[in-house]
Amino acid sequence: MSDVTTADARSGDEEPAPHRRLPRPTPRDVVSGFVTGLFSIPEGMAYATVGGFAAPLGLWSGAVPTIIGSFFSRTVLMVTTLTSAIALSAKSVLTDAGLDPGDLGSVAALTVMVGLWMVLLGVLRLGSVMSFVSTAVMTGFTAGIAVQIVAGVVKDATGYEPESGNTVGKLVEAVAHVGAWDAPTVAVAGATVAAWAALSVVPRLRKTATLTALVVVTAIVAAFGVDVERVSDIAAIPRSLPPVTLPDVGALPELTSGGLAIALIALAQAAGIGAAVPNPDGSRTNVSKDFTAQGLANVAGGFFGALPTGGSLSRTGVATSGGAQTRWAGIFAGAWLIVLVLALGPLAGAIPMPVIGGLLLVIGGELVVGRWSDIVLVVRTSWLSAAAMVVTFAATTQLPLQQAIFLGAGLSIVLFAVQAARRGRLVELVPTDDGDLRVADAPADLPSGRTTVLHYVGTGFFAEVNRLEEEWPHTARTHDAGLVISLRGTAGIPSTTFLKSLDRLLDRWHDHGVEVVVCGVPDDLRRRFETGGVSGRLADSVIGDADGVVASVRRAYDLAERRRTARSASRPSPSRPPDPPDPPDDDPGPRGQETP
Repeated sequence: MSDVTTADARSGDEEPAPHRRLPRPTPRDVVSGFVTGLFSIPEGMAYATVGGFAAPLGLWSGAVPTIIGSFFSRTVLMVTTLTSAIALSAKSVLTDAGLDPGDLGSVAALTVMVGLWMVLLGVLRLGSVMSFVSTAVMTGFTAGIAVQIVAGVVKDATGYEPESGNTVGKLVEAVAHVGAWDAPTVAVAGATVAAWAALSVVPRLRKTATLTALVVVTAIVAAFGVDVERVSDIAAIPRSLPPVTLPDVGALPELTSGGLAIALIALAQAAGIGAAVPNPDGSRTNVSKDFTAQGLANVAGGFFGALPTGGSLSRTGVATSGGAQTRWAGIFAGAWLIVLVLALGPLAGAIPMPVIGGLLLVIGGELVVGRWSDIVLVVRTSWLSAAAMVVTFAATTQLPLQQAIFLGAGLSIVLFAVQAARRGRLVELVPTDDGDLRVADAPADLPSGRTTVLHYVGTGFFAEVNRLEEEWPHTARTHDAGLVISLRGTAGIPSTTFLKSLDRLLDRWHDHGVEVVVCGVPDDLRRRFETGGVSGRLADSVIGDADGVVASVRRAYDLAERRRTARSASRPSPSRPPDPPDPPDDDPGPRGQETP
């Protein structure tokens, strides 16, 4: 049931398939929609509750947004609805903005703002923006969300309400006051977790274990008259259509940054669904188009009592396991939810809150279990990745979630910058007897009397360039040398720092009489050479990359060798000093000899 997915699982855009007419619904779509809509009742209420919102808002978040999102999404089986991370983030944003999470106008304004951000990102084709949230950061964020969920249901699962406002503090306080726990509440929550665990062992029942556990334990509590808090004690669930809600327009400016944060959280969660659930009709997904679809779902949902929504991997998994074939499965899921609420709405009020608390404990545990392999991988990858994960986890549990996701995105970028700066290196390409090239370590000093081929492996990133500038071979004792610099497939981001560094190196090499030829230069980099003034120093010594790696290196090598040989032939050999000038007529010559 984990809704948090790896952001970098599928972050780029693919070319969309030609527009296709809305396919005809299949019987499997109808059945899948019914199962998904029924499942949305307990899960939607649970997520709304953990976020501190009224349970009905969780229901309406699976109605209109799900229908609109399924209609426009390019990932045709993706179900757009409320997730645990979004619910927690929504409350955090509203509270941080000084707005009441219980005010429907403020909630509607937040939902619309999130939708507008999503639409903007989609229209600008910024699907690749999700690649800036690394796996390490998303893993820390997910683990933090799991702790937030568990801390948020302490009262529902134990009957004890902590006074601490800190996430970790709530858990510590709850454990320290075990004696104050309510026995019936704990028993019902424990029975819910046990029922779910027993059902999950059976493969055929695993997908519906949450729904079945809710129904079974609720029936048992009702049959034995166990005295615990129920959903109806918190908020009545009306037997009605989603309510028309007008957003509080005045609150929109205060929700701008928070809305962007929730949009990034929701889009990061949904980014991997296209890879995990390919389209049955073979059409290609498009992340940016999915952004737009989720944005339209939120803009529409804001006017019909919905919390912010996004692509849900758990709800999508329920739909696919139920036999979904087309986008109609999601459309039916939203429609069935409305029908079920109209028919059975008041009955949902009989669900015990400890049951929902138990299910949320399961959800929190599954979030951690689902990410455990990622946690191990991050720790084993590098200490920088592990540090980013830990910092994001701490931020998620101690700061408002919108601040945590921005901090995490910033950490991702810094982490990338550090790794990119370390990636650059210089290697020597040495010709072999069979006409190939082998890779060797770059020499510390540029050899004299021959041409050396160096290949620059890197991106041109400024931090990388600064580090490598002093690693180029020294030329203080070099004479009669040629140098070929291969840039094919590298220097993809030739910054000003890269151009200035190359300019300084050319000065150094020319001062020592080194014949320099640069090869493997793409057209865009050649233009940057011209605008940066580098081409003037290289004259006719730039060779493009159209002929392939080996061919361009050979052309550059031959050119550098011809020029080196020609220069060597035009000057006195350094091995024999020049003849001394003839002595003047009045020079007596060596002692004891006459001048001829």
